[in-house]
Amino acid sequence: MSTAPSPRPSSDEALPPQAPAPARRGWAPLRPLILRLHFYAGVLVAPFLLVAAVTGLLYAAAFPAEKIVYAHELTVPVGEEKLPVSEQVAAARKAHPEGTVTAVRPSPEDDATTRVLLSGVEGVDETHTLAVFVDPYTGEVRGALEQYGSTGALPLRTWIDEFHRDLHLGETGRLYSELAASWLWVIAGGGLVLWFSRRRAQRKVRGTNGRRRTLGLHGTVGVWAGAGFLFLSATGLTWSAYAGANIDDLRTSLGGATPSLSASAGGEHSGHGASASAGEGGEGVGLDKVLAAARAEGLGDPVEIVPPADPESAYVVKQIQRSWPTKQDSVAVDPADGEVVDVLRFADYPVLAKLTRWGIDLHTGILFGLASQIALMLLALSLILLIVWGYRMWWQRGRGSTFGRPLPRGTWQQVPPHILVPLAAVVAVVGYFVPLLGISLLAFLAVDIVLGEIAHRRGKRSYAPTRAE
Repeated sequence: MSTAPSPRPSSDEALPPQAPAPARRGWAPLRPLILRLHFYAGVLVAPFLLVAAVTGLLYAAAFPAEKIVYAHELTVPVGEEKLPVSEQVAAARKAHPEGTVTAVRPSPEDDATTRVLLSGVEGVDETHTLAVFVDPYTGEVRGALEQYGSTGALPLRTWIDEFHRDLHLGETGRLYSELAASWLWVIAGGGLVLWFSRRRAQRKVRGTNGRRRTLGLHGTVGVWAGAGFLFLSATGLTWSAYAGANIDDLRTSLGGATPSLSASAGGEHSGHGASASAGEGGEGVGLDKVLAAARAEGLGDPVEIVPPADPESAYVVKQIQRSWPTKQDSVAVDPADGEVVDVLRFADYPVLAKLTRWGIDLHTGILFGLASQIALMLLALSLILLIVWGYRMWWQRGRGSTFGRPLPRGTWQQVPPHILVPLAAVVAVVGYFVPLLGISLLAFLAVDIVLGEIAHRRGKRSYAPTRAE
């Protein structure tokens, strides 16, 4: 019998029971915990993410589709000279005398119609307006459609937008999209950490079949799309119901609130001659002079003219181009004498306000137009594939005999206290600012504890993944 010393176990072999576990460095102590969180969050939150991805894909595609579906209302043959805006509004009011004019969007391009927006129209949702489309050369009314939001979404995009945001269930439905946005960055970030730590530890491992092949596809696509998911999650949370309010409060406390224009008429004759009909060119200086005053301040197309809300208010003319380069300057014009009483430049916005504006517009596919819409569709498709592959790996983990096998419990106990305590503090702070993440995380923990207790009482042993997993 040889007396030579036993060979040292390879990296893929388990250490003998009596040997102390090697000290873990860097991300190693956290890897089992991240693996468990990524697995269970992926399994339980994936249905919400799948709905968000499918509806987001449809929303990004709705922009070019809208131009095709509503081409008759949106475009006109190019004529010789455009009519004054007041005459175009008069033509719209002749065809649609109902409601009140709340805004006018003059034709921004040679082949584009003018939109006259009416509120208080019977049969139109109170949060929407009726957009009357007018040929700027002839005054012909080419149609009227319901419009939603500052981006001018028409019925097709509005329906998809609301489906993506709340599944047409109102405020209750918004919980789904906020839950998806709250967890997307956690799942994506955890996946990136797991993939790169695995790549370093498993460079010699090869395999192209079964679960390893699925894992390779899942990881590769996740790495390429990971930054995009983090961006979508962060920007999606900015206008969510609960986390969005906390983010707004934080941004305001840091001096990054979006500034507002003073819409009070400031002249000595302010309030005289201003009425609801001023927006239709009936009284006051009229729409044409108001638009001329805004042009003199450098406000180029596209713009929106908002009539005075009451006799003490001014006209507001604001640029509405949110594609690149962003044009968001606005001016207030006294309806009595046509003098500009306040100016707000986008260049003067705080940095955080600008970043918020750009982030939201990029998230919604507006900032770079078709390029960002294509990018969003690719991200949505990537997320759909990742979810499908993720569920496939869950099935493959159980070899098809059971629908998945559990990962080991108690992984948090393996994390050293000097890492676990600060980590718990960070999780508590994030859970406070992103409440649906915090609440659902506590729910996951409670369920896991209950399942663990049940398994313990039944004498079951948890499955421990191999190093290759």
